[in-house]
Amino acid sequence: MFEHMQKRHRVFFVYIGGESPLKEKYIDAASELIVYTYFFSASEEVCPEHITLKELPAVLVFKDGAYFVYDEYEDGDLSSWINRERFQNYLTMDGFLLYELGDTGKLVAVAVIDEKNVSVEHTRLKSIIQEVARDYRDQFHRDFQFGHMDGSDYINTLLMDELNVPTVVVLNTSNQQYFLLDRQIQSTEDMVQFINRILDGTVQAQGGDSILQRLKRMIFDAKSTIVSVFKSSPVMGCFLFGLPLGVISIMCYGIYTADTDGGHLEERYEVSRSELESQEADEEEESAAEQEPRGGRPLLPAGQGPKDVLEKKTD
Repeated sequence: MFEHMQKRHRVFFVYIGGESPLKEKYIDAASELIVYTYFFSASEEVCPEHITLKELPAVLVFKDGAYFVYDEYEDGDLSSWINRERFQNYLTMDGFLLYELGDTGKLVAVAVIDEKNVSVEHTRLKSIIQEVARDYRDQFHRDFQFGHMDGSDYINTLLMDELNVPTVVVLNTSNQQYFLLDRQIQSTEDMVQFINRILDGTVQAQGGDSILQRLKRMIFDAKSTIVSVFKSSPVMGCFLFGLPLGVISIMCYGIYTADTDGGHLEERYEVSRSELESQEADEEEESAAEQEPRGGRPLLPAGQGPKDVLEKKTD
């Protein structure tokens, strides 16, 4: 059964020993992470002869043609160790896998290449990452996950930048930071040196999840969405974005013209009102002029007598 499990699963965990507090922790971790990997328990007699254990009980992970023993003092919490070790040391990356690796807390060193390109540069960079993952596992496996990715489209979206392929980028998927090469990788030693510089903090991290970076990502995502829609279907893009813009334009034009007409009406109302008041004033003056002689004695010019007035009336 053990040999069958080795052939069937690339990564699986085994508890070896009897009842113990470690077994209880192992069962709890298995209950939590059973959807991601495989868990078994066995007696010491079941293990192959080449497996040597210093003490029992023990928890082992089998992967990459080898096995690794859990050490509580060096590896910390058992559940966290299982979550970090449930992946092979070297993987073919995609967007979903990068998302899953965010839970491990590891930095991800990715060789971004074009698998259809068989040039020396592409194959050499992939081989360098594989060698580091294999030969420097004990040094880097707690902090780094290694792999390669075909094409740079997803990485460009993640970094909001255009990468020159082939290249190496180190991602911190938990906070969206990344590290880019400052010079060309020519050998395994160059890659190891670059990783050590990241660990000691001499390489500046870019990106992140600050407020400024979030706003920048929102703008980048909106721009990318619009461009992709127009590239895939220009007619649909014109309909999706042209229709709302047309409706908003009509509404703005209607509001503007409504305010203009209202101003003209108010101005015409003021003019009509002033004309009406002027007309009423003229009518009142004429009415007063007509009623004044009837209401009393007519006024005579100075120095003019009644006789002169009578003669004038007769004429």
